[in-house]
Amino acid sequence: MTTVYFATNRKVTDDQDAINGYSAAMVPPLDPTQITYGTATVTGVDVKTNAQGDVSAITDISRGGFSQQAIDTLSNSANDLLVFVHGFDNTFSDAVTRAAFNREWLAASGLPRTTTSVIAFSWPSLGKVVSFPAPQADYKADQAMARHSGAGLMTFLANLDPILAAARAKGRKATLLAHSMGNLALESAVENWFLNGNGDDMMFDLAVLAAGDCRYDTFDQPATAGMAGLTRLVKRASVYYSAFDQVLQLSMVVNLGAKRLGQDGPHNRADATAFPPARYKMNDCSTTRDFRFDFMTSHQYYRMSPKVRSLIAGDMK
Repeated sequence: MTTVYFATNRKVTDDQDAINGYSAAMVPPLDPTQITYGTATVTGVDVKTNAQGDVSAITDISRGGFSQQAIDTLSNSANDLLVFVHGFDNTFSDAVTRAAFNREWLAASGLPRTTTSVIAFSWPSLGKVVSFPAPQADYKADQAMARHSGAGLMTFLANLDPILAAARAKGRKATLLAHSMGNLALESAVENWFLNGNGDDMMFDLAVLAAGDCRYDTFDQPATAGMAGLTRLVKRASVYYSAFDQVLQLSMVVNLGAKRLGQDGPHNRADATAFPPARYKMNDCSTTRDFRFDFMTSHQYYRMSPKVRSLIAGDMK
């Protein structure tokens, strides 16, 4: 049984129904009081078989911020904290169970600082694999939702900030893990953070950017237009990419040839001035084949490959 604390900017019709109650529509982005926070219980996670488990209960629902119970529990956690932002093709239930699975495979590594309390942010993905003959329709819908979720994700991070500070004062660390289009939502959140007048704030010890589905030159932009401002919010960033990520190959086609961050890392990644090794780590996963490899799993190596899981656990240590 795994506990997942969550926030979501999805419109909610039934707080207790993880399958149908959390829609693919978005709450008004300029009304953070409608963002839903809560706690989910996930059962049936099995790292050995890659079983994601199921949401068996949802409790402690509040709007606009974490409940006092969640604040107290997370602020005083005996574990480090893991914050997860999912990618495209994830329902709310998918996002929560994926967060639980990530928590469990990290803990199973046995390395120091990898047993965590996990918090998920779920933006309104359709939860559909791209469909043919027009795969771009579902993809573009998710892409727009991820980009427009930046304000909601920024608000979530602002609400999380004092919790992270309280945990840090007790010697805890915090890791941010963004997968796929979750990187686009994060890019937008970073932009919104500084556009809304917020300053530098080292909230996270580490940001893991896995199979990033945003432009590969995102770090070349000003802090108000890309991911460049991320290192004003995190101490270290570790980028995972693969030239054989078939989902990102399709994404590049849909995005009119614009290369993705998760294909070959960021533009000029070998430039030690732009990406000082003390703050950035580049991880080429192109040749990793220690898992069942197909169109969809080629994009999921961060959680399905034992080798890559070990690398991420090592980053956290």
